[in-house]
Amino acid sequence: MTRGPAAGGIRLAELLGVMSLGVDLGMGQPMEHVLRQCLIALRLAERAGLDESQQLVVYYTSMLAWVGCHVDAYEQAKWFGDDLALKADFRRVDFAGARAQKLFVLRHLGAGESALRRAGVGLGFARDGGARAAADMISNHWRAADDLAERLGLGASVRDSIEQTFERWDGQGVPKGAKGGDILTTSQLVNLADVVEVFHRAGGVASAVEVARRRSGTQFAPELVELFCRTAAELFADLETSTTWDAVIAAEPASGVWLSDAEFVVALEAIADFVDLKSPYTIGHSRAVADLAQAAARHHGLSEAAAQTVRTAGLVHDLGRLGVPNTIWDKPGELTEAEAERVRMHPYLTERMLAFSDALAPLGAIAVQHHERLDGSGYPRGLGGDTLSPAGRILAAADTYRAWLEPRPHRSAGTVDEVAARLRAEARAGRLDGGVVDAVLRAAGHRVSSRTDWPAGLTAREVQVLRLLARGLSNSQIADELVISRKTVGNHIEHIYAKIGVSNRALASLFASRHGLMSGVTADPI
Repeated sequence: MTRGPAAGGIRLAELLGVMSLGVDLGMGQPMEHVLRQCLIALRLAERAGLDESQQLVVYYTSMLAWVGCHVDAYEQAKWFGDDLALKADFRRVDFAGARAQKLFVLRHLGAGESALRRAGVGLGFARDGGARAAADMISNHWRAADDLAERLGLGASVRDSIEQTFERWDGQGVPKGAKGGDILTTSQLVNLADVVEVFHRAGGVASAVEVARRRSGTQFAPELVELFCRTAAELFADLETSTTWDAVIAAEPASGVWLSDAEFVVALEAIADFVDLKSPYTIGHSRAVADLAQAAARHHGLSEAAAQTVRTAGLVHDLGRLGVPNTIWDKPGELTEAEAERVRMHPYLTERMLAFSDALAPLGAIAVQHHERLDGSGYPRGLGGDTLSPAGRILAAADTYRAWLEPRPHRSAGTVDEVAARLRAEARAGRLDGGVVDAVLRAAGHRVSSRTDWPAGLTAREVQVLRLLARGLSNSQIADELVISRKTVGNHIEHIYAKIGVSNRALASLFASRHGLMSGVTADPI
């Protein structure tokens, strides 16, 4: 990575800005919450006397701190219903003491279910060690954000600041219970800005000042609260009238990072992995679609540059999935019309996020077409015929092929032969481009995995177990799938965790996605 605009390419700030829009949706916030929070934190940092290097830490911490909040959305939805509603409510509570934490959990357990069902969820939560799982969720969030920061090449100062974003002045935070002045000022600024932005949006300056004072000495540092309250009117000035995107990009300190073309692709791959963690059913999906689409583009006669563009569009095509709750994505039965409509919106959300950046908007124009069909029966706009670009047609066929090879909550995975036959049927019915389908199938036919050296010393059987674990299967379900005992499954999971250095499913899923372990379509040799 290079400092300063002389490097050319794309600014890391733009990439993180687009990612933050997805993070907003995944937290149940309107788009630009993180961007406004970033501006507030930077303005407060300047008034607190932080130098440029520290302001740069505040900038990147603001953009990245909440990026991991969807990595265990599957578990959140399992216990608490709508994961977006859960996270939207999170900022409205001061978790001062165990009682406040327990009340929050009890209020949300089984949300949206009948009283009887909620009682059953509560019993299951207690039986399965839910309290420990709830604590792990917060820890998983910063670990995931730290992982992305590392992959993006950001230094220790940013990563340390991200780690402490969930700490509290009273020592009741995570991951280490840091207290008072032991918490980095950069982390404290981002934590405060995040909460006051929500209350300012709902009730203006007075509401933001009131919540800051109420949490002074518990969540926030008293001295920082006093500085905020004295300058609140200035901090929020023109926040609603200015173009937030332009203001945030312009506010990046001069020492900010620019990405080369190669670094840009690596960063998109990292972001794709994180988006796919939204559901255990989609882990590894975006990379697999991107790789298949690129290979198919070459078979279809597109130039190498156009094929690379198709791949990069494939990496970001599902950003909009973050705006749909897991109660919908992971629902085992038929969706209601309202639920289906929310699903149909996710390509549009992808396009809207990418449209904020001039550099990324062309990828959005391709990505938005991945559920469109030649006969106009697709979504979100019902485009058809010549209105679909060659790149969009390729991405649509590649996404369909990969999705049918993967399990979903309402169906099992298809075999390679079954999926090929279904794809050809779609072409015959006029929904997918026949020439593109042929190109996708040719490309898929050359993608036969022969990998035998697995990362971290994992065995082939352990990779099988890890894949199923990442998909959300229980030990019993894994045992049934692989025709082995539950005890053997437990032993495998223990060995997997030890080898890859994690302690729970969410982090194991992140490892599997990062190392490309979810894209295999054939049985592994045992």
